Amino acid sequence: MGDVSCKTSFFIEVSTVKVIGKRLKYSSKDDSTQKRRNSTPLNGLNVIDFHAHFPSTNWMNWASSWRRRLAERYGEDSAQILMEQSKRDKEEMRRLWGFAPPESNVCSDDEQAAKWAADLDVKDVDRVNFVTGGGNDNLAKIVRRYPDKFSGFAHHNIFSEDAPLELERAVKKLGLKGYKVIGSSQRRPIDDKSIYPLWEMAEKLGVPVIIHFGVLGGGGGMALDLRNMNPLTLWEVAKMFPRIPFVVPHFGAGYLRELLQLCWSCPNVYMDTSGSNRWMRWMPFEIDLKGIFRRAIETVGPDRVIFGSDSSYFPRGFSLPYLREQLKVCRSIGLEEGSIEKIFCKNAAKLLRVNV
Repeated sequence: MGDVSCKTSFFIEVSTVKVIGKRLKYSSKDDSTQKRRNSTPLNGLNVIDFHAHFPSTNWMNWASSWRRRLAERYGEDSAQILMEQSKRDKEEMRRLWGFAPPESNVCSDDEQAAKWAADLDVKDVDRVNFVTGGGNDNLAKIVRRYPDKFSGFAHHNIFSEDAPLELERAVKKLGLKGYKVIGSSQRRPIDDKSIYPLWEMAEKLGVPVIIHFGVLGGGGGMALDLRNMNPLTLWEVAKMFPRIPFVVPHFGAGYLRELLQLCWSCPNVYMDTSGSNRWMRWMPFEIDLKGIFRRAIETVGPDRVIFGSDSSYFPRGFSLPYLREQLKVCRSIGLEEGSIEKIFCKNAAKLLRVNV
């Protein structure tokens, strides 16, 4: 019964997006891709979403694991309060952007993959890179279904004894393109020398690494080691392994100054633009997305800024409002089209080693 409701939801969602597309003057699916793109607000721009999350059925297992870790550290009552705070914060974010709540029916991963592929077509996005997806094997299976549209990153435990070998397996055997870790949720510092064998493997494989610093989504974030909030914790690692492209998402998620300092000092550190960047509201000074992009370009240029959406669940799917807003900002600060192409496509394509 759950599968039937999911399939029904899928057709309704795709139909709805097409209606929206028609209002935005998207051409019919019988026209050429380029003709369709030229009639949209993207003006023919190729787009790769470097940072999204596949909404796997295994996500509930991860959520339960995260709640358990909070309970172990802070107690059951405190964990419940923190989770309720996180829920309220996410609901507020959805209201601000006009996003519908996540679908309540349970879809299989194959159905979710089909919905994502259709959504990319409707919204004229060339490729999405899922940085998480229910484990390495599960995400690799999803990517293999749509290799021209999907790519993915390994996302196993950074402190496990076999982390380096698992990364090698994920890249060489499973075909994943990099590695993702949420630094803020680790109990030990991200520059712990016990992780160096993992960095050595990443450098050997020549793959990019995304490390989330700063606040975590939902209730301002619940870091388990305060050092891992600050991107400057990566300073020594980035210097020690200069061939690894390290990507810090969400413009540092509240640590913009520290990220800019890190990027200025370490030419192998990139930043991605993903998400709503609501952390701007929590800064002790006035800052907006236009100011963030301007500072980023002034510090590192367009070659080390990478577009991402942080999209995941349906019915939202790929977050077109985030893309539109960021593209508008880039054009409003006078970036040349060549620089815009790098930020929204070419930089990601280079790190992922894919063609567009």
